[in-house]
Amino acid sequence: MRVLIAGLGNMGMSHALAHHENRQSQIVGLVNRSGRCDTPALRSYPVFDDFYRALAETPPDLAVIATYSDSHADYAVAAMEAGAHVFVEKPLATTVADARRVVDCAKVNGRKLVVGYILRHHPSWTRLVAEARTLGGPYVFRLNLNQQSTGPTWETHKQLMQTTPPIVDCGVHYVDIMCQITDAKPVRVHGMGLRLSDEIAENMYNYGQFQVVFEDGSVGWYEAGWGPMMSEVAYFVKDVVSANGAVSILSGTHPESDSVDGHTKVGALRIHRADGSDTDVDFPDEPGHQALCDAEQAYILRAIAEDIDLTRHMDDAVASLAICLAADESIRTGRPVAL
Repeated sequence: MRVLIAGLGNMGMSHALAHHENRQSQIVGLVNRSGRCDTPALRSYPVFDDFYRALAETPPDLAVIATYSDSHADYAVAAMEAGAHVFVEKPLATTVADARRVVDCAKVNGRKLVVGYILRHHPSWTRLVAEARTLGGPYVFRLNLNQQSTGPTWETHKQLMQTTPPIVDCGVHYVDIMCQITDAKPVRVHGMGLRLSDEIAENMYNYGQFQVVFEDGSVGWYEAGWGPMMSEVAYFVKDVVSANGAVSILSGTHPESDSVDGHTKVGALRIHRADGSDTDVDFPDEPGHQALCDAEQAYILRAIAEDIDLTRHMDDAVASLAICLAADESIRTGRPVAL
């Protein structure tokens, strides 16, 4: 499979290394704004500073898009119209209309489209989804991810916040978990947020939270904040509650909140029944960040080879983005948003 990787930041580099090690892949090009790649393992591959030129000159069977969010939709559509399947990092786009445009393009052109929801490939998170669905709804979702980011991580967050607030960039992961569990459509979103740093644009905020109501009566809360001012006391809350009990991720073994592995690591899963019984499920050999990226890229290759139906995956990607963008709209307007 001829693979073109666009974007060599944290996620793009991990995806490039995944294909470098995968015998089913042949990297035909890397795209980086500098036109350079200094990673020893990847130095032998052609590097482009323009995605469209790379697309025309390579040309790939699969385009992996890990650039900034505002380029995702246009790059994905261009790649699919050029004949490539697409893996695109989350969020799928910066507007719901663009997200639907990408999904429609995949359907019309018969291309596979996978969005980078890394938790879908994590065994402990897939177990959480399965156990929660067993409890039955309606549900209460309590999820957050606050990051006390400093130094290079804070610089990266400030770059991301030029186009995307934390509740959208991180939120789509966890709202996707809600969508997988409830199966119900979102109805209404209430959001609030605050700008806690003079280092970011005046029209941006680095802390936000929202509540979402689903058709089946389920309600969800999500919170995300970035920056050196954030607390690490309660940065990792992952609970799903129903009338029959709860499923929770225990975070006792987690590293600092701005650690990449800290976003996905699971100390244990606690399954609580309403009758008072608790079961803790340990995951001693859970995968790290690179192993999860390896799994994501192996999945898109398998989806292409086996013609896996990705309709639900694409619909969930649009739904989770719609909820997070509605939360952003609610924060900016001060009003709840109906979906």
